Amino acid sequence: MPRELLREASGRLRDAAEAASGDAQKRIYDQSDALASLAARDRDPDHGRLARHTNSLEELADETEGTAHEAIMEAKEKISTFREGVEGV
Repeated sequence: MPRELLREASGRLRDAAEAASGDAQKRIYDQSDALASLAARDRDPDHGRLARHTNSLEELADETEGTAHEAIMEAKEKISTFREGVEGV
């Protein structure tokens, strides 16, 4: 189930990218692609990597509104939930 959270976050970001425009659209799509890659890896990402994604999503959420904003916030929540199960910090 934990990896599923990353896949779900990636899917929500794809939804957000479809609802966004301009530079934000590409940056959201890039985040979606990166999370899909993390979900497919053999090892879980570390806290630092997840924190960078969370920070990027926070910035993107500030730049968007409506459907895109909501989808980004849902993706951010899924990453946070996944991160609770990561060992370390």
